[in-house]
Parts: sequence; structure tokens; C-alpha cells
Amino acid sequence: SFLLLCFRSPLVTPLIFGLLLQAPLTQLSTITQPNFVLLLADDLGIGDVGCYGNDTIRTPNIDRLAKEGVKLTQHIAAAPLCTPSRAAFLTGRYALRSGMDAINDYRVIFWNAGSGGLPPNETTFAKILQQQGYSTGLIGKWHQGINCESRDDHCHHPLKHGFDYFYGMPFTLISDCQPTETPEMDRGFRRKLWLSTQMIGLITLTAVLGRLTGLISVRWKTLTCLAGFSLLFFISWFSSYGFVRYWNCIMMRNHGITEQPMVTDRTTSLVLRESISFIERNKHKPFLLFLSFLHSHTPLLTTEKFLGRSRHGLYGDNVEEMDWMVGQVLDTIDKEGLKDTTLVYFASDHGGWLERQEGKRQLGGWNGIYKGGKAMGGWEGGIRVPGIFRWPGVLPAGTVIDEPTSLMDIYPTVVHLAGGAVPQDRVIDGRDLLPLLRGTVEHSEHEFLFHYCGVHLHAVRWHQKDTGAVWKAHYVTPIFSPPRAGACYDRGFCPCFGEGVTHHDPPLLFELSQDPSEAKPLSADTEPLFDTVIRKIGRAIEEHRRTLTPVPEQLSVSNAVWKPWLQPCCGTFPFCWCDKEDDN
Repeated sequence: SFLLLCFRSPLVTPLIFGLLLQAPLTQLSTITQPNFVLLLADDLGIGDVGCYGNDTIRTPNIDRLAKEGVKLTQHIAAAPLCTPSRAAFLTGRYALRSGMDAINDYRVIFWNAGSGGLPPNETTFAKILQQQGYSTGLIGKWHQGINCESRDDHCHHPLKHGFDYFYGMPFTLISDCQPTETPEMDRGFRRKLWLSTQMIGLITLTAVLGRLTGLISVRWKTLTCLAGFSLLFFISWFSSYGFVRYWNCIMMRNHGITEQPMVTDRTTSLVLRESISFIERNKHKPFLLFLSFLHSHTPLLTTEKFLGRSRHGLYGDNVEEMDWMVGQVLDTIDKEGLKDTTLVYFASDHGGWLERQEGKRQLGGWNGIYKGGKAMGGWEGGIRVPGIFRWPGVLPAGTVIDEPTSLMDIYPTVVHLAGGAVPQDRVIDGRDLLPLLRGTVEHSEHEFLFHYCGVHLHAVRWHQKDTGAVWKAHYVTPIFSPPRAGACYDRGFCPCFGEGVTHHDPPLLFELSQDPSEAKPLSADTEPLFDTVIRKIGRAIEEHRRTLTPVPEQLSVSNAVWKPWLQPCCGTFPFCWCDKEDDN
């Protein structure tokens, strides 16, 4: 028959075999609403993970994700610090579009009792998934603000941004949360405040002694006013900075505070328990779990069984414990029979913190071959992060993609898969990654990516798709201290503007596919396309800036400062203390 003849054709037989081989990757249409487990590390360097080249820190579970899924080698954070990077991740938009990037030195949310945060009019991917019928949970770090005008309005809280359930830190881990550690928050400013207090106190004491001994003639009323001013000055700053552990280091479940201050010895086990419990509770319906790790941010909370296990001190121990937590979550997904219906994603919010040291102890991460680190908006080490997707049967296992992608791409990707639509009334900078991940397209949709440090544009990359070149122009770079040290060790953080940066005209130009370490800047003498590339990027910047609209600055000084009437408190302010986990 004609049908039999067709099947015997030498052209048709290979086609049938090809279709059979591709069958495991054609199940997408049968899974209408997959589950999502988004795993985001804190301050993890791309060089800290085994599958990205580290052979001394053991990360077998993260490596397993890469082996069973797709590994991205040019996965870029939209900002080099926690608050703006996470705002961009949640909204699919550069942070300055929502006012979540800094115009000053307050580059992240500084207090739980600040009034800045992710604006209520921003639409997160969680909010869209919630509307699509998903159960949505955030476990771990938030760092996007809590209140606006009163301590219980919760205008920036996760539950106002599409999450049905929240357990974790509304702030971020800092060394102040660990009583045995040296305070970290605003360390330099605090030293100046202590010095000023001591000087004012010394002046007051000297004046009193001079009056008592008759050496100076001054009225007692004046001395009383001076003493009162000294006391008020001390109270004005010590009421906030003196109680950082109580004000910022708290744990919440939904709107309620469970620990104030947090009991750091059990934080890891509680975060893991809550994550597993969320999966088990919601296994019969579509769910989104955003597990926002407190690892590997200082003070590097690490349980006893992982202490001393790695070859990289406490930081290595902490990374290995986080990898174990990843394994526990993956095991739960497998145990509940959800592996084939769950998209798992792993990344870091930005690069490792090179300057974070205590004496000879290195407490920050490593960014491999890439220059720079956390807080540096332009250099690759601050923004190039691990990016891994796993979805058995849908995404081809063991795939490596060397195309520019962004943390902002998660937004349209999960929204599309959940059957939702991205908002049409605003610019969405992320791009749907699914075609690239499945191999149905060869190139990323991103032609240009803009690299901000605060609201200051430091660098731009252009993906020249016809040649495969990835050009990157630096308009501003931080001044390393000491010189050529690769970081700002004298400052603790590299600045975005002012005397601590260099402006480049013409910009420094690199071709990242040939020079990923950004070691050899090109010039018009060494690169024939130099002027063409710079003009092309310049036009892209002009177009990009036309899409920006003024918005309230969430990280302004007035929003950043501590406001006692906004302070979350589980008692009667200022007597804020509770441990409801211990009660349970």
C-alpha cells in the first residue's frame, strides 16, 4: 500500500526515529501549570559552585541540577546589591523603574522601620501566579521593605505582593544579628557617631569642671543646656543603632513576628522545615515556592554538623550547608512525585563580596575569573551569577547555554508557563527564556543589557547576534583601593559616584567572548570596529533612557532613616521581645 511504501522510504525512517528521540521534550502542552521552585542564594559568587569550576567547595546537589538541566554561563543580575537586584527579579524590570535603586549611599533597605520599599503598584510574578490559581510562598529573605505610614500597614510586605504565605526575615542577615560578631551595619558611620558623642561629652565635662574650679565663668543654665544636648544627641542615634539586633534581626510568619530578636542557632533548620512543609501542603495544586536563602551572607549562619567541613573556612562551610539544603528540597520534590511537573531554578542575587573580611578570615565569596564583585555595577564579578534550570522531560538535560540572560527573565518565563500575561501598562525588561532553554531558538532575545550602580549607568553590553560577539562598554568604573587590588578593601564597598569612581570618555571596551576577565581594553587602534560599536551602544542608551519615567525614590534618605512609629514590634514599643518558636 501507499502507507507501507512511505514508511519504507529512506527519508521518512530517520524522521520517525528523530521524532521518537525528541518525545521526552514535547510534553510541554500536556503540563498546563507546572510548579515552580525558585532558589536564590545571597551573595554567592559564581566561582563558589562546582559546576562553574570550583573544585574545592563541594556542591553536589547544585551540580546535579546542572547535570539534569540547563546551565547558563552568562546569567546577569540586574544590580550588584540585594535590594535592587531582588526588586528587578520580582518585577522583571530594572530597579530604577520602581524607584528601588539608590541616588545616594543608601543603596539597600537599611531598616525594618524605614518607609521605603517595593511600591504597592508594582506587579510581581507572584501576584500574577496568585491570580492564576497558584499557591505562592516566600521562605527566607525579603529585604523589600515592610511599612509605609504605620507599623501595621504592611504596604511593602510579601503578602501585599502576591505571596499567600511568608516565613523568614523581612530584612537581611547582618553580623549584628549574631551577638558574638563584630557589628557590620553602618560601621564607619557608627564610629563617627561614637566619636562625636565622646567629644561633646568631654566638652561638657570640661566645662562643668572648669565652672566648679572657677577656671571659666559660665552660667549653670548654659551647662545644663549643654548636658541636655549631649544626652539628646546620644539618645537620637543610640535608640536605633544601639538596638540593631532587636530592630532588624527578626523573623516573621505572615504578618506576625515569631522571634525578636531571631535565635540564629535554629534559623537554618526552621527555614528548611518551612520550605519542605510548603511543598507537602500544596502538592495537589500548582504552587510557587520562592526559597530566598539567608546563605551565604554574613554572619554565615552554619549549623554545627557543617562547621569545619570545607577547605575554605566558615564561608565554604556555609556554602556546603546551603547545597545540602538544596538537596533536601530536591529530595522532597522527588518523594512527592513532583519532579516531572516542577521547574526548579537556582541563582544568586549578585556576585560575591570580596571585601568582607575579619582579620585574615575571608567571609565573602569568590567570582572565579571575573573582575570585581558585590556592589560593583559594571564589572562582571559583581553581576555574573550562577543560573540553572531543571525540568525533566521538558528541558534537555546537560545543556550549557552561553547567551546573555538576566535574572529579570524569570518574570515573563514563569508568568507565561502559568498561563498568565505580563502587564501591558509598563516596560518589562525581562524576556521569556523558554524557547532558548528548550533549544527552539539559538540566541537570547536580549540585544542590550544595561548595568547600573544605583541610578548611575556604569556599563552596557551589546550582544551582536550575527557574529556572536558580546561587546561591553564601561562608562564609569570604581577606583580600587589599594590600586590594582581588584576591590575597594579600604572602603568595604565600591561606590557608584563621586571621588571613588573614574569616568571614561571614550568608554573602556571589551569583547567578552574573547576576554571574559575584562583584562585587555580595546581601542580604536587595536579594534577596527571600536567606533562603530561605541556609536551603536550610545544609540541604545538614548533609546533606553527614553523609556524611563520619574518615580518616587524608595531609597532616599527620608525613606531610609529609622522611624520608631514604623518599627515592627511583638510587644509594646519599645519593649519588643518575643520567642514564639520556643513557646511552640
